[in-house]
Amino acid sequence: QVQLVESGGGLVQAGGSHRLSCAASGRTFSTYAMGWFRQSPGKEREFVAASNWSGSGTYYPDSVKGRFTISRDNTKNTMYLQLNSLKPEDTAVYYCAAKTSRGSYLTDTDYDYWGQGTQVTVSS
Repeated sequence: QVQLVESGGGLVQAGGSHRLSCAASGRTFSTYAMGWFRQSPGKEREFVAASNWSGSGTYYPDSVKGRFTISRDNTKNTMYLQLNSLKPEDTAVYYCAAKTSRGSYLTDTDYDYWGQGTQVTVSS
């Protein structure tokens, strides 16, 4: 079992930066991959970033590549998402997720455990 708690959401101006955190507990943190997804009203949940177990492999969709950075500190059981050059369309509830099996990182069905989400609102 894995328990995930996101934090750091808030209101940010367009062009600004923000950092989200995801604290994990339960199963040993360094044994599974992690990801970030987001969902805005009326839209499906969208893949934002993923990291393998060590942080040496990271994955992003084109919509955030170069602006968002995923990282993890396995000594603190915590994953981060650095958000830079934010746009109003980045407004969403951001979720962290844990993936305990092999395979794709790109869809929400690839992940086994989810946090409760944290709201990020980008004002224009």
